[in-house]
Amino acid sequence: MSQYRNRRQASSGSPQNSRNNARLQAQRRRRRRKKRQLRILYTLCILILVAIAGLVFWKTRDGSSKNIPENPADLQSENNGSDIQKATPSPTPTPVPVTLSITGDDLYSHYAVLIRRSTGEKIFDLRSEEKMFPASMTKMMTALVAYEQLSDLQTKITLNPDMFDKLTEEGASMAGFSAGEEVTALDLLYGVLLPSGAECCIGLAEYIAGDEESFVELMNQKATELGMNHTHFCNPTGLHDENHYTTVSDMAILLEALLEKEELRQIISTTSHTSTPTNLHPEGLTYPSSMFEDMPADALASGLILGGKTGYTQEAGQCLASFGKADGEEYILVTGKTPGNPETEPYHIIDAYRCYSSITVGDSPTPAAEEDTLSSPTPSPESAAF
Repeated sequence: MSQYRNRRQASSGSPQNSRNNARLQAQRRRRRRKKRQLRILYTLCILILVAIAGLVFWKTRDGSSKNIPENPADLQSENNGSDIQKATPSPTPTPVPVTLSITGDDLYSHYAVLIRRSTGEKIFDLRSEEKMFPASMTKMMTALVAYEQLSDLQTKITLNPDMFDKLTEEGASMAGFSAGEEVTALDLLYGVLLPSGAECCIGLAEYIAGDEESFVELMNQKATELGMNHTHFCNPTGLHDENHYTTVSDMAILLEALLEKEELRQIISTTSHTSTPTNLHPEGLTYPSSMFEDMPADALASGLILGGKTGYTQEAGQCLASFGKADGEEYILVTGKTPGNPETEPYHIIDAYRCYSSITVGDSPTPAAEEDTLSSPTPSPESAAF
């Protein structure tokens, strides 16, 4: 029995067992060390997060406290002031008053209206709502309708030979194109508004609507759309017809609509235009603006009149729808039934120059008004200054 006990003790105390025990104890120590390190790391992370949160809170609190008045009454006052600021819109600047230093007795024209474009205000009114005949001022509507109907201004349009004999018999003004000529839509628009070419009007009308009558329907529809309530068109050229009538006020509405189209504004402001080459004019056809061509030197040099469309028939007299600039502002002026004709002085253009140069903005007249050479207080064809 004692021998057996001694063998057990010798077996349990062998070197192999001692090594195993030592290894196990070392592993346990490593695990405990690792756990302590992780606990320390977690604690440090939490402390850092708390410190950052505290710093952010302090900064926010410090910044907002600077905007808080010490006196509660001041806070209420600031809030009230802010509410008033939001509730009260900034006042609209009152336009500087504009007047005209002449009267109807100073003009050749029987009808006239001067409109301030920035406000739509009538500065001068001489029978502006009375029925009159528009003559070739009609062509502004022809150009406007054609422009809106055309998708490509470089489209080539062949001028129908059948129209030319009739236009010649009626004495219609022409741009100079010929029967069968192939012309771009853009060049036809220039031909409508500058030399007042009737062949350009008919060419556009037939291309767009199939015939002249259908195109006139589009013109009257556009007049209704624009609020031209005292206007009716019978043709796209302005040749006289008792049922083809308007007022100078309606013509001012039409010119305003035309000027809103940038390309049409450019056309009606041009002094002269050369078309692109055609099958009958390989070097193009050059045609001037009838208004700028007839404009007296003083009026042209003044730069007051920026563009316009003239008109004349025996029944309508000389007519002009123009726009000009005085003291930095643009105006529209439409005049009708002056006593002249194509062989006399351009009384319609003389009236336009006299009106634009007589505009007074505020208390100061425009420089052009001080240099006005049209001194006759009671105009008559014999007393024209040009």
